Amino acid sequence: MDNSSNNNNTTETATFGEGCFWCSEAMFSHLKGVISVTSGYSGGKVPFPTYEQVCSGNTGHAEVIQVGFDPDIISFKELLQAFWGSHDPTTPNRQGNDIGTQYRSAVFYHNEAQKETAEALKKELDASGAFKDPIVTEITSFTNFYPAEDYHQEYYKFHGSAPYCQMVVRPKLEKFQKVFKESLK
Repeated sequence: MDNSSNNNNTTETATFGEGCFWCSEAMFSHLKGVISVTSGYSGGKVPFPTYEQVCSGNTGHAEVIQVGFDPDIISFKELLQAFWGSHDPTTPNRQGNDIGTQYRSAVFYHNEAQKETAEALKKELDASGAFKDPIVTEITSFTNFYPAEDYHQEYYKFHGSAPYCQMVVRPKLEKFQKVFKESLK
């Protein structure tokens, strides 16, 4: 089935922060039902921030991906499972060597149903012991999204041979593809 076309016009939006958006974008773009993935910034107070401003940690924004998806093919809950399964949601303001509030684990919900699903799944994962430490993912109302600069979009696709992509993005993507192989395009 071609997931790039959506004949029923029921596209929904999800916004997730899980550290470096280059990794997140590379992973989520491979999921069935995902129509688009855009790297950007959300959750802060500075309008139209630059990458440099966000990296300073002073804008309040997180590096995020905004995912357009077809809920008839992939549910928000399935996206959340991929989200929590593709990063460490137990470390505040950190993913690997990336440290700062811009790398925080965050779900910016777009409606009450997304909020309820995210809170319930977070509680379920914590209770199950899926992670050694408690999940610190911020679950907060979506207020804004600013697309990152063009050179950040589809970064892995266009720069896969770059050292950072080889050492950080590719291993995460390979692990993601093994864990979520049934959900891939």
